[in-house]
Amino acid sequence: MKIGVSWRICALIGAVLFAACAPSDPPSSPQSDANGAASSTPTTAPAQTSAATPATAAVETSTPAPAPDSQQRPAWPGIVLIKTMSGLKNPVDLAHARDGSGRVYVVEQRGLVQAFNNGFQGQTPFMDIRDQVNCCGEMGLLGIAFPSDFSSSRTLYVNYTTTVPGRLHTRVSRFRLLPDVHQVDPDTEEILLQFHQPWRNHNGGQIAFGPDDYLWIGTGDGGSAADPQDNGQKGQTLLGKLLRIDVSPASDSPYSIPEDNPFVGNDQFLDEIWAYGLRNPWRFSFDRETGDLYIADVGQNAWEEVNFQPADSPGGENYGWRIMEGFHCFNPSTGCPTAGLIMPVVEYDRVSGMSITGGYVYRGQDQPSLQGIYFFADYVTGNIWGLRRVNGVWESKLLLDSPYNVSSFGEDEAGNLYLLHYSGTIFQIQAAGQN
Repeated sequence: MKIGVSWRICALIGAVLFAACAPSDPPSSPQSDANGAASSTPTTAPAQTSAATPATAAVETSTPAPAPDSQQRPAWPGIVLIKTMSGLKNPVDLAHARDGSGRVYVVEQRGLVQAFNNGFQGQTPFMDIRDQVNCCGEMGLLGIAFPSDFSSSRTLYVNYTTTVPGRLHTRVSRFRLLPDVHQVDPDTEEILLQFHQPWRNHNGGQIAFGPDDYLWIGTGDGGSAADPQDNGQKGQTLLGKLLRIDVSPASDSPYSIPEDNPFVGNDQFLDEIWAYGLRNPWRFSFDRETGDLYIADVGQNAWEEVNFQPADSPGGENYGWRIMEGFHCFNPSTGCPTAGLIMPVVEYDRVSGMSITGGYVYRGQDQPSLQGIYFFADYVTGNIWGLRRVNGVWESKLLLDSPYNVSSFGEDEAGNLYLLHYSGTIFQIQAAGQN
C-alpha cells in the first residue's frame, strides 16, 4: 500500500478500496480490473425507495419535466480545497464530539487519535491504542464516534481490527476518558462487538450515531474477491451489513437491540442487522438536517456506487451485493434476480475511478452555494463529485479533479466539511470565490 511515485501509477495497478494503494505498505493484491464501461460520467437514477429492476440511468445533463421557476435546478458551484491541518500519518476519519468545544478528532490508521482546536494539534495524542490495533493495508483503527452525551459521560466508541489470538477480528469498543484529563484511558476498553474477518480486506470501519442516538456500524463482506462466502446475502453473519445497536447504559449488557430493528424475531437474520447486501461500505453518513442516510459502497470489477436510505425507512433493505454491482448483474453476470433489491442512486465506472470514498451532505452556514449537496470522491483518481436530488431526480457532477488520495471526509460541529488526504493533510471544502 505504497503510493510512492504517484497515485496515477497506483491507478494502473488497480484498487479495491480506499487503502489499496496507500502509503507505508506494499500494494494489496488487485481484486478488480481497470476495465469498465466507456462513460466517465457518474450515472444517476430517479429517486426511489425500492426497485424490482435496475432503473435506467439518467446522466447529469438529463432534463426533468418542466417545473416552476422557483424549482429549476440551481447552478452547480465550483469548489476549492483550503489546507487546514497537516502533519498526520495516514488519517482515515474525522469527527466532532457535539460538546460545543469546537474540537475535531482525526483518526490515524495505526491506532492514534489526534485532537485539533482551531486547526492546532494537541501536544499529546487524544487516544493511543496502537498496541491493540492490527494495521495496515485495509486494516487498522478505522472509525470513531461520540455519543450525544459525551460531555457528561466522557465515553466514545471506535471500530478497529485486531488479532485474537492469531486470527483477524473486527472489534467495536467503548472507552472512557481519564479523570480530569481530556485523554482516553486505554485501560477502560469495553468490547461491544467482536467478529472474525476471514481475509485482510473489506473490513468496513465506519461507525456513527444516527439521529436516533443508536450506534450504526458498517461492515464489509469479509474480503477476498467476489464475496466467495456470499456474506452480503447471508443473514446469519454480521459481514456485509449495516448494523444498529443501542449502547445506552440502561442494561447490564454491553448493548441491546432496538425493538424496531427490522429482523427482530426473524430466525433467518441476526437481530443487530439493519440492512444487508453491501460489499464494503467504507463510509456512510447521515444528513444532519433531514436524517437521510447515504452509503458509499466500494465496487468489485467495474462500478462504484452510492446508496440512499430515507430517514423514515423501517430498515431491512437489500442493497444487492453480490447479486449486483451498481445497476449491473454480477453473480450471475446476466439475468440476475432483482426483485426486492434497492438500487443505488448513482454509480461510476473505471474511467472515473476505482475506489469510492463517501462524504457528507453540506449543512454549514458559511458556504450557501454548497447547501444540500452530498460530496463523494474516488481514492485513486482524486475526483470529487456533488450529488443532489432536484424535483425528484438525482443528478451528479464532477466538481474537482484533485491530486489527492481521498481516504475520508468529515464535518465539524458547525457543519464545515473536510476532506482527508491519506498522505497526512486535511482540507476544508469551500465554494470557489467565497474563501
